Amino acid sequence: MHVVMVSKALVVGAYQRKAEEIARRGVKLTVLVPPSWRDRRGRQVVTAQHTEGYTLRTIPLWLNGNFHLHCYPTLARELAHLQPDLLHMDEEPYNLATYLALGAARRLGIPALFFTWQNLMRNYPPPFAWWERANYRSAGHALAGNQDAAAVLRSKGYQGPLTVVPQFGVDPAIFTPASASHLVDAPLRIGYAGGLLPEKGLDLLLRACAALQGAWQLTLVGEGESRTDLVALAAELGIADRVRFDVRLESHAMPAFYRNLDAFVLPSRTLPTWKEQFGRVLIEAMSCAVPVVGSMSGEIPNVLGGAGLLFAEGDVDALAGHLQRLLADPTMRATVGQAGRARVLAHYTMQQVAAQTVDVYHALLGTEPGRSSSGSFLWGGA
Repeated sequence: MHVVMVSKALVVGAYQRKAEEIARRGVKLTVLVPPSWRDRRGRQVVTAQHTEGYTLRTIPLWLNGNFHLHCYPTLARELAHLQPDLLHMDEEPYNLATYLALGAARRLGIPALFFTWQNLMRNYPPPFAWWERANYRSAGHALAGNQDAAAVLRSKGYQGPLTVVPQFGVDPAIFTPASASHLVDAPLRIGYAGGLLPEKGLDLLLRACAALQGAWQLTLVGEGESRTDLVALAAELGIADRVRFDVRLESHAMPAFYRNLDAFVLPSRTLPTWKEQFGRVLIEAMSCAVPVVGSMSGEIPNVLGGAGLLFAEGDVDALAGHLQRLLADPTMRATVGQAGRARVLAHYTMQQVAAQTVDVYHALLGTEPGRSSSGSFLWGGA
């Protein structure tokens, strides 16, 4: 089986472990990525970090940073040259890149699938609605990153086979727990990594930290439009000396970041145009046995599954209460952290995600019966 996967997400080196695991399962895999991808968090240049057993190549990208209108001008020629058995388009069904790719695959007689994170019911204007409907007809299978995204696809008229599986898992051999425990009387080391954006609720985290009794320090890693406002808020709350802002880290540096934490927080807030789609940083921290605290936004409760601490969106007092308990109780920190690691091992490893993805390939091509794997959910076609 020869699969071509087109994915701007795979510019991130750590994510390429999924490609290695897919290849290990007998798939001849060619991964095509852009030289870089730019979004509100900054620019991510392709990093070839995990490339064993498959081919990773860059191809040109037009309109870099435009989620709806970016596209790969040479992709049709690539498909005609490679003649794969299947095209895995790691993109939303409403964008131009997916429409052009699935159209090219259809003309060449290549079965294709797409991936979606979109967990809000949004009706797009033409031409996006036209592309979306055309992609629903062209795709032989759809992958949804969460249950809400699957429900949105069905509500919008997609009738084909549909499987719920995260886009990426985590490698527990890389994202490992710290080798030594943190000193009991040392400050509680709290962390966040991701976009410094309004929807991530980092103002709530700063206010919660300001209410804590005892020693603590907070590190915010990432870039985004809210950085200046967050720096100002930390100063206004009188906690600037305990809050550190670091630039976005390369994926290979993230395990060390997590291992230097006593708690990781994802305080996302749902907006009319966005809610948390998964929160990959949660499973990375959990794999490192760091206790995680998350809001009830979107998929976060399902990801934690009882292996972390939840609070209602916007509830600063509840968030502060969780952090205060973690600060006061090292045993609780260890217990929650171990529960998180166990949940990742049971549901969210890169190996499991790759196996579920390969199951979909086989089901689409009819090369062996599809089967459900731990953590996946198959929605039958209508």
